[in-house]
Amino acid sequence: MFWYDLASSLLVGTMNTLELLLISAPLGAGLGIAIGILGSRKGFLSILARAFSSIFRGFPLLVTLFIVFFGLTDFGIYLSPTASAIISFILCSSAYISEYVRGAILSIDEGQSLAAKAIGMNETQEFLHIILPQAIRRALPSISNEIVYMVQYSSLAFAVGVQEVYSVAKSFNSLYFRPLEIFSILALIYLSMTALVTLAFRKLTERLRIP
Repeated sequence: MFWYDLASSLLVGTMNTLELLLISAPLGAGLGIAIGILGSRKGFLSILARAFSSIFRGFPLLVTLFIVFFGLTDFGIYLSPTASAIISFILCSSAYISEYVRGAILSIDEGQSLAAKAIGMNETQEFLHIILPQAIRRALPSISNEIVYMVQYSSLAFAVGVQEVYSVAKSFNSLYFRPLEIFSILALIYLSMTALVTLAFRKLTERLRIP
């Protein structure tokens, strides 16, 4: 009975964790790339992009979770625990990813820009066809690491009431007090998820590699 209940409970928790990650990871990566692009340019939008990155990299994720879930109620905005966690994950992950992308863009050799102009490309064509593809390739390992971190810090969603896999394991342990079995299985679940993320990004990196 213990093992059946544990397996069924952890399965539900794992599905809830995957729901969080499958929504927040691509949205966080997409927003991070967009903010990184803006941050690499000049002007007012660049200042805003870098300010966003600095703010949310400076906040602990737990603080962001509490602001989104509890703080917004002062303005009459009531979000579900899952929605609050997803928004918080997107904000925090995109802040870090934006810096990886911005750094990758700025690392592209200026000679490539001159070469693009020499063959008649305008600034937009140069950025879309020369600069950005190389920058994304360079940033992919760091983006991969951030998604792995997201898998690990998804456990913080329990703080606002999300029944993700860590929360389920913690509650189950309080009933049976068998921490070795419960948390060993939990560790294997997290290890499996991070391995899948790592494998997916490895395949993506190989696909985007220039022969």
